Amino acid sequence: EAMRMYTSRRRLKPSGGFTSYRSKAGSEVLFEKVGNAGVITLNRPKALNALNLTMIRHIYPQLKKWDKDSETDLVIIKGAGEKAFCAGGDIRAVTEAGKAGDSLAQDFFREEYILNNTIGTYQKPYVALIDGITMGGVNFYFMSCSKWLLFCVFVSIGLFPDVGGGYFLPRLQGKLGLFLALTGFRLKGRDVQRIGLATHFVQSDKIASLEKDLVDLKSPSNSDVAQLLDSYQEQVCGKN
Repeated sequence: EAMRMYTSRRRLKPSGGFTSYRSKAGSEVLFEKVGNAGVITLNRPKALNALNLTMIRHIYPQLKKWDKDSETDLVIIKGAGEKAFCAGGDIRAVTEAGKAGDSLAQDFFREEYILNNTIGTYQKPYVALIDGITMGGVNFYFMSCSKWLLFCVFVSIGLFPDVGGGYFLPRLQGKLGLFLALTGFRLKGRDVQRIGLATHFVQSDKIASLEKDLVDLKSPSNSDVAQLLDSYQEQVCGKN
């Protein structure tokens, strides 16, 4: 299983007879049902959508709920704002809590890993749409966009490559994983797909159209989603 990724900045209007609703689980993460798709928006643009414990505690039960919901066929996650998909975990908050003797660090990492395991083993198509800065560990099925800037910040903050990083970095060709982990080298757009970190690449100006087409899929399988992503990549790169 891979991970499907992209980001949209416009709220979708459902087509056909679909219904749409939006709920707020605190302002830091938004949940929306568009037709048969559940949409998660990481909503901390000023913090590059860094993931904190509050967000994790809202996202995890919502994913479980959608996984059991017969009227939810697909889950999409994206980041708010123009700059970033997600800057990884909110390490600053964890560090400050540790200095104060708080147990936030243990709770954060335990629950973050549980959430990532849930995503990695999710039974329904899970599409993470990335366009912008992405730091730290991510897992599942990557779709690279032209504005995607990916880098491993572990080397800068004294942390090992955890979450998805511990899985995908050793599986890159040659010594690329070691190079990225030790240097924090920044990869852009198509390069992320070329080295095998992303399965697909699409131009940023096609993202809104892609999201609409994903929502319009009827009871999609992982294969159906992959075929749609293939068609968008071919518009940019041709058949590879």
